[in-house]
Amino acid sequence: MRSPVKLALTALAIAVSTSVGSAAFAQGRGAGPSKEPSATRSVPAETTAAAVVDKSWKAPRTSWGQPSLEGVWSTDDMRSIPLSRPPNFGTRDTMTPEEFKQRASRDEGGKDLASNRETFLRNEWGIRSFGYTSLVIDPADGKIPELTAAAKAQPVSRGTFGPGPFNTFDDFTLYDRCVTRGLLGSQLPVIYGNGLRIVQTPDSVAISYEMIHDTRVIPLDKRPHIDASVEQYMGNPRGHWEGDTLVVESTNFTGKTSIGINGNGPHHSDQIKITETFKRVDPEMIAYTARVEDPVTYTAPFTIRLMITKQPNYETYEYSCHEGNGAVGHALSGERAYEQQVADAKAKGKPIPPRSTQGVYGRPQEGAEVFNINRGE
Repeated sequence: MRSPVKLALTALAIAVSTSVGSAAFAQGRGAGPSKEPSATRSVPAETTAAAVVDKSWKAPRTSWGQPSLEGVWSTDDMRSIPLSRPPNFGTRDTMTPEEFKQRASRDEGGKDLASNRETFLRNEWGIRSFGYTSLVIDPADGKIPELTAAAKAQPVSRGTFGPGPFNTFDDFTLYDRCVTRGLLGSQLPVIYGNGLRIVQTPDSVAISYEMIHDTRVIPLDKRPHIDASVEQYMGNPRGHWEGDTLVVESTNFTGKTSIGINGNGPHHSDQIKITETFKRVDPEMIAYTARVEDPVTYTAPFTIRLMITKQPNYETYEYSCHEGNGAVGHALSGERAYEQQVADAKAKGKPIPPRSTQGVYGRPQEGAEVFNINRGE
């Protein structure tokens, strides 16, 4: 964002909602005021799974006998759980009843706010609350391990979530450019667009992610991984069944994506291996884990756990995201406009205009000119 700035009202609404929702997620709490939890949300949902309540429960089967994972699913129920565990929980991976009640109340408040008081860009909240203290469950402290010295030395591009400068397409993340969020970036919950659709055949499983529209086709026919010289954004997956659990090992990554919310954060290396498990534990729940091994980037392996769940009347719609949308073009043109302002100020002997350090998201600077793009301004 440059000064003076013309800022579209619709873009501002998106920026404010995104900023609030992302901050709330990062802190592992709901964005809304507390509200008495619904009956569904009043107990930790993981304790209600059919496979927990009844040890003899069996997952439904496809017509050819494999456990069925098919359907439209979501990670909306995971939104209030932080990726890395806050220090106050120590090595506990579940909450106390009092801690859970606070989370469930905030989740209910967030859902009420989204459903009844927010505007066109709603924060999506699920119908359940889980008692997990973090999404990372290994190592025992629930934190993503430290980066290696080599990884720390690599520059980190935050794209439009950072202050720039914006000179080329390479200054933007693949998420900015609507290319991909990466494997785990597509799986981890964000403020909306957390849907995924799973379809199965006897020899493959396909997973389509709602946001940035990636689809992974996972062969189950024991074929080897493709040649190591071929790299892919989402990796090259190979799957097999171990009892009722689908195990998927992915290699051959490009090293241009990240392990983080929306695929933001430091890039992992092209040597990374991600091993996922999917297990149906309830008519409306799939237990999911992802084991990350990348000794080039992280000082130790780590494991992320999610519960993928059904939501009432959830549909995955087309996410009409084309490369860059307006963000890339506007940020590049804004950078050039700011450079011209600097040149003009120098030529006239005037002070250099201030440069924003908050990036293009957030509230406009004082004195910013606001206009409505919906009226063609």
